[in-house]
Amino acid sequence: MKRLLLLGTGGIAAHHIEEFAAIPECAIVGCVDRVHGRAEAFAAKNSISRSFEDLAEAIDWGEFDAAINCTPDGVHKATTLALIEAGKHVLCEKPLAPSFADAAAMTEAAERAGVVNMVNLTYRNSPALQQARKMVEAGAIGRLRHVEAAYRQSWLVSKAWGDSLSEPQWLWRQSTAHGSTGVLGDVGIHILDFASFGAADDFASVTADLVTFPKIEGDKVGDYVLDANDSVAVTARMKSGALATVVATRFATGYANDLTLSLHGTKGGLKVETDGQKSRLSACLDEDVDKAAWREIETPPVRRNARRFADALLFGVNGDPSFRRAADIQKLIDAAFESSATDRTVTIA
Repeated sequence: MKRLLLLGTGGIAAHHIEEFAAIPECAIVGCVDRVHGRAEAFAAKNSISRSFEDLAEAIDWGEFDAAINCTPDGVHKATTLALIEAGKHVLCEKPLAPSFADAAAMTEAAERAGVVNMVNLTYRNSPALQQARKMVEAGAIGRLRHVEAAYRQSWLVSKAWGDSLSEPQWLWRQSTAHGSTGVLGDVGIHILDFASFGAADDFASVTADLVTFPKIEGDKVGDYVLDANDSVAVTARMKSGALATVVATRFATGYANDLTLSLHGTKGGLKVETDGQKSRLSACLDEDVDKAAWREIETPPVRRNARRFADALLFGVNGDPSFRRAADIQKLIDAAFESSATDRTVTIA
């Protein structure tokens, strides 16, 4: 039995409670939250035996094998490094860190220590995405020529998830002073990973345009200055030579939380669609190419991130997506910020 510590008890923590409850080889035995009383209440609600208000206290206790890091983005580095120093394996929420430099430091520390390190890029749980990659690697669509990827959300124009101009959980995502890196940092990591993983290819260069739209007079609500980017459009070249277009936006009216990926090759094409709950894979192959006809492809179940993390703990072989993968995606995000600021194409080293 692998014993897990849950670090942070905010909204995403409930997701991990549900995911690991389905894995008999793991048990969440402790939780940590710096806000007074929150960890104790969370532990009582979820039948967790120990709770702490300081990570150092949990590390001194030490009765856990690995940690799930659900803290805010800006403290991922400090908390993860403390866990690594204590010899604990870590599953960290995305993004690994707000910058490539910090993400690289975390990666190198984990690899030196030899601990299992993974990042919860949740859309890797999509059976359609996993099957698409296998088909690309098997040569089903021939040589890759064009990639189109989009992540569409609408909470800046819809109250389906709440009021973006009054509720703190949405306001902080629009304010750089409150730690937000906008739609690029928040969900850009997902769509960039989604696109390159599905394509079985890596980005070679990016040209990006980031936009922050006016939302209210003065673009300020209390101490929240609404200056974080709301939409991003990226034109990129892949290492294979394929051209890619990647967009992410919070102004996609009519879409709640939708990811799409189209992969076009010399022999056929694939389309992946998911909302995070259900996913669908379609293909245009063989005789359908001349007819421009698409057929839905059956997708077998896949191991979810939590299961892959558990397997890595059990068998001592690091799982994917790893810290290194998340750091590589953070390098792309940093390059996109640089490209937009300088109005030039940035090559990925």
